[in-house]
Amino acid sequence: MFAALTKKLTMPTPDEALSGRPDAIPTAEEHFVLHVPLKAPVPEGCAEAIFGMGCFWGVERIFWQVPGVVNTAAGYTAGYTPNPTYEEVCSGKTGHNEAVRVVYDPTKVSYATLLKTFWENHDPTQGMRQGNDRGTQYRSGIYVTTDAQRREAEASLAGYNVLLQDKGFGAITTEVLPAGAFYFAEGYHQQYLAKNPNGYCGIGGTGVSCPVGLSMERSVQWNEEMERPDSPA
Repeated sequence: MFAALTKKLTMPTPDEALSGRPDAIPTAEEHFVLHVPLKAPVPEGCAEAIFGMGCFWGVERIFWQVPGVVNTAAGYTAGYTPNPTYEEVCSGKTGHNEAVRVVYDPTKVSYATLLKTFWENHDPTQGMRQGNDRGTQYRSGIYVTTDAQRREAEASLAGYNVLLQDKGFGAITTEVLPAGAFYFAEGYHQQYLAKNPNGYCGIGGTGVSCPVGLSMERSVQWNEEMERPDSPA
């Protein structure tokens, strides 16, 4: 059993990954909460962001509630197997992460605000797990769709890393990678916690605040401000 668990905590190589299939697996047609076509292209004037931060049921619920987000979907990314199933992803043999695709209106919510939401709602220092959920599919990841997103993501990671370690946490293990193929998960996973309000949600943050627009320099300034005698508790 230990050997099996260790295998699931280690990324497979492309040669070790399951072969998958040429066609997409079936999924839902419409977003259960937002009532838009689930797989609709990004509307003009909107943008796309992809995050992995543990079980995608809870992650998706967090993001569809953010004002300015116009669509979300649960899916699989950053792996090797084409069109994987949930069972294949959970086997640890596809390399994928459980992720959420977020389509948002930048005039109503910034990418920096989405990053704040990302950092504050999980523990990004846990490697191949999130709480009691263990496996490569539960790793922390930001999958960027533009160079601007990459710069913001890397700056916020550096800054939040300082804040977390100041509070006694380990180093951030979040991967920041270019967004590759995003495979929509099976229909029953989509908006799962809206359909099952009492369903499992293993998502939880560290309690460490992440200011919008955080960078390494801003995190040092933030720490200095908080250490002042007249700073709020």
